[in-house]
Amino acid sequence: MSSTASRRPSERVATRRLSAVVVVVASALLWTGCAVPAEPTSTRAQPTATSTPEVVSSASSVSPASGSVTGGTVLTITGTGLADVTEVTVGDAPATDVTVTDDGTVTATAPAALDFQPADADIVVSAGDEDVSQAAPLTYTYAVVSGVDAQMQYALAHWENYNEAEWGNLNSVGGDCANFVSQTLIQRGWSQNATWFNKNAAADWSPAWGYVPAMNNWFASDTGPDVTRLSLDQRDQVKVGDIGMFDWNLNDMPDHVMLVSSVTVVDGVTEIAFASHNLDGDYRDLDTVLTDEHPGGTAWFWSVPA
Repeated sequence: MSSTASRRPSERVATRRLSAVVVVVASALLWTGCAVPAEPTSTRAQPTATSTPEVVSSASSVSPASGSVTGGTVLTITGTGLADVTEVTVGDAPATDVTVTDDGTVTATAPAALDFQPADADIVVSAGDEDVSQAAPLTYTYAVVSGVDAQMQYALAHWENYNEAEWGNLNSVGGDCANFVSQTLIQRGWSQNATWFNKNAAADWSPAWGYVPAMNNWFASDTGPDVTRLSLDQRDQVKVGDIGMFDWNLNDMPDHVMLVSSVTVVDGVTEIAFASHNLDGDYRDLDTVLTDEHPGGTAWFWSVPA
């Protein structure tokens, strides 16, 4: 009888068990060297059904898309996540009255265009240090839409570049300041008449047009234009496009006239600046004129209806 056949049953069973152990060990080594079996679906961490996506702050549109070069247009900016907006600038100038209406809406009042010239201006909406308008760049178009717009556009284009071909230059006969202010009023929509005129580039002109005391008297007369006199104490009622009269030596006869080009309120104080000829300037500060340039002088204003 062979040796194999002579083995006892218990030996054959033991041999089979050893072979099975070898197979199991080999399988375990195979998984260890490659990848572990997938975890049953029932034991995996599942997404939380109630999680809320993060809201991205973004200003996406502005309405209206255009407005006056003198500013004052109320802008409505819409988007998402705008609750933390703190500032709006238009063409690098800060808008005023920035108000968060809700998480998707902000309103702000547009400032004047740079030197009152028509142009496209970028709008930047900020929440603290974050620019939330980068995802959708916003543009606002400044345009001439009123008489005051046309007046100020002209004034800031000609405060140093005289329009002599059309209106002449009166500096040689005492000063061009009234001639300049009169020109801006023509742009605003005023019409020349028998009392107030300039013909053929100042070949012929009336005192009310080019002589400051006569202009002031015409404004004050019953037959003059529809204007209202304001004192220095009423400076908070002055607006861009109004007219400033100056008396350097307090003799009740004005020596100079300028056009109001800026009105701002700083720490509760109304600050006023002017565009003028002789001295030529675009934003001459009222208080500097009266304290540094002509100390002891005084001024008053003629308010022109819009």
